[in-house]
Amino acid sequence: MKKIYLIGFSLLGLNAFAQKSPLRAEVSKKADAIEQKVISWRRDFHEHPELGNTEVRTADIIAKHLELLGIKVTTGVAKTGVVGILKGGKAGPVVALRADMDGLPVTERVDVPFASKVKTQYNGQEVGVMHACGHDSHVAILMGVAEVLASMQKDIQGTVKFIFQPAEEGVPAGDEGGAALMIKEGVLENPKVDVIFGLHINSQTEVGNVTYRPGGTMAAVNDMKITVTGRQAHGAYPWSSIDPVVISAQIINSLQTIVSRNLNVTENPGVVTIGAINGGVRSNIIPEKVEMLGTVRNFSKEDEAMFIERIKTIVTKTAEAGGAIAEVKIPYSNHYPVTFNNITLTEKMLPSMQATAGADHVKLKPPVTGAEDFSFFQEKVPGLFVFLGGMPKGKDPLKAPSHHTPDFYLDESGFVLGVKLLSNLTLDYMSMKK
Repeated sequence: MKKIYLIGFSLLGLNAFAQKSPLRAEVSKKADAIEQKVISWRRDFHEHPELGNTEVRTADIIAKHLELLGIKVTTGVAKTGVVGILKGGKAGPVVALRADMDGLPVTERVDVPFASKVKTQYNGQEVGVMHACGHDSHVAILMGVAEVLASMQKDIQGTVKFIFQPAEEGVPAGDEGGAALMIKEGVLENPKVDVIFGLHINSQTEVGNVTYRPGGTMAAVNDMKITVTGRQAHGAYPWSSIDPVVISAQIINSLQTIVSRNLNVTENPGVVTIGAINGGVRSNIIPEKVEMLGTVRNFSKEDEAMFIERIKTIVTKTAEAGGAIAEVKIPYSNHYPVTFNNITLTEKMLPSMQATAGADHVKLKPPVTGAEDFSFFQEKVPGLFVFLGGMPKGKDPLKAPSHHTPDFYLDESGFVLGVKLLSNLTLDYMSMKK
C-alpha cells in the first residue's frame, strides 16, 4: 500500500536530502529569531477573535505586515481574505501557503492574560468568541513564514502566494465564504498555483511533532436538517396525536445502524451525529413538529452517496410508518469534500518534513473525522495538509482539552516548528522542481 511505501525512507536518504538543502540552516536561524514575535502576534489575535466573514481587524494587521515586507497584497478577497504574492529572485513554480483566520462562538475559560473577552451576536444569541481551534496560531505562523521568506527573496526559485482565508468554520445558510469563495474569486490564478501547503495545530499532539497521512486525511462533511411533522394533541391524550417526538427518537436510533450495519468499517470510517433536536414548548402538549440538526462524515464519494440515500430512506419511511411526514435537507448549509493529500506530493515532501522536525518526530496518523475546507483547494491543485503539535510535553492526550471547547489550550513553544516547516516545504519543493 502507498502508506507503507511513504514511511519507508531510509535515514541515509534523509541525510542526503538534508545535505542538498543549504537554505535549511538559514530558515532555522531566521525562524528562531522571530519566535517571540510570532507568539506575540498569536496572543493579540487570540485576545481579539473575530467570527467568519468578519475578520476585519485580523485582516488589517496581516495586510500591513505583508506590505512592510515588500509583498504585493490584495485585500477583501472572499469578503475579508488577504492574499500576498512574493516573487522570488529566480524562476520556478508557484507555491501557495494557507492559514485560516476565523474564531468560534465559544466562551473562553482558559486562565491566560490574553484570554478573549469578546462577545457578539450569533444566530440571534449573544455568544462569546474564542480562537478555540488554533486559527490564531495559523495566522501568526504564516506571518512568520512570510517574514522569513521575504528576507530570502533572492534565493527563492519561484513565487510564493500567501493565502489568509476567512470563514473556514463555515458560514450561515444561504451565505458564501471560505475556501470555496476564494477559489471562485480566482485565488488560485494570476499567477496560477502549482501546489498548496497548509498545517493545523493540534492540542492533543505533543509539541515538536508533525503528523500526516497520504490520501484521505480528514472527512468529507455534510450537515443536515430533518423536519418531522405530525399532529398536535394534549399530552394527556396521546392517542389523538401523531407524535413527532417519539418518531424522532426512533429515527435517531435507526440512523446509528448506517455505520454499524451498512458501512464497511474495515475500509473507511464514517459518522452520523444528531447534534440538536427541538420540538414543543411545555410538558403537556405534544407538538406538531420536531426539527433536528446533524452532521455526516465520510472518506469516499461512494460512502457519502450511500449514507445520504440511507438517511433519506430511514427518515422518511420511519416517519411514514408512524403516520407523520418527514423532510431531509442534506447538505443543509455546508458541504466540505474529503481533505485528500496528494499521494505523490506527500511522498516527495516527507523527507523535507523529516529533515525539519527530525525523523522520529514525523508520524503517520489515522484518518480524522473532523473536516477542513482546505479540501476545496486540494480539489483544484495538488495539496498537502499536515498537523503540528501544540500540546505541552508529557501531558496525556486523552486529558488535554480538545478543539472547539472553552478550555482549548496551546503550548506556544511549538509555533516555531510550524514556521520552519512551511518555509522548508516551500523551498524544498521549488528545489525539486528545478
